[in-house]
Amino acid sequence: MKVIDLTHTIKTGMPVFPGTEPPKLDAASTFEKDGFRETLLTMYSHTGTHMDAPAHVREDGITLDKFGAYKFVDKAIVVDCNDLSEGDTIDISYINKYKGIIEDAEFVLFKTGWDKYWDTEKYYGKFPVISEEVADYLISSNKKGIGLDVISIEAIESEDLPMHHKVLKNNLVIIENLCNLDQIGSDLFTFCALPLKFINSDGASVRAVAILD
Repeated sequence: MKVIDLTHTIKTGMPVFPGTEPPKLDAASTFEKDGFRETLLTMYSHTGTHMDAPAHVREDGITLDKFGAYKFVDKAIVVDCNDLSEGDTIDISYINKYKGIIEDAEFVLFKTGWDKYWDTEKYYGKFPVISEEVADYLISSNKKGIGLDVISIEAIESEDLPMHHKVLKNNLVIIENLCNLDQIGSDLFTFCALPLKFINSDGASVRAVAILD
């Protein structure tokens, strides 16, 4: 069994969505003072590699803590969109390339290669986003969720977040800021993205991994 970490490390100064603050990691206890070490971690619920709940954009949306743990683990496929350029859209042709296998995946993860810009200003730029047709496919196929190696499923300047509303109102989850998708290949694998469980969570950081047989 091979386990691939798909998660960015949480640290001070890391990329965060514009308008939010980066996490703070402060020493709460130290070996010198207390004989043990403990860290006070202060961060937004959508920090780093994280999961959006329906409650992120909908007042009547379910929160992550209300989902059973089964919601966060299942078969997945990586859709290779690495040929896309800045400002391009992930259209249905990318889904069609995986017909015959994508039907058996509960999570569809889109590899754009944008994670190579992590920790740079370009990460916030014109990253590829999914089309409405792709969102419709994911919804009609009753997938559990969608994941990407970018900061959002839609353009960063979007104010109304129509794609978030479209996907989340159908109780899919969205995993953003994935990394290392280039290490997986094109076969089905087990995807696990377990969010930190806290009450009324509109979103939460996850430790996302791919488990290869």
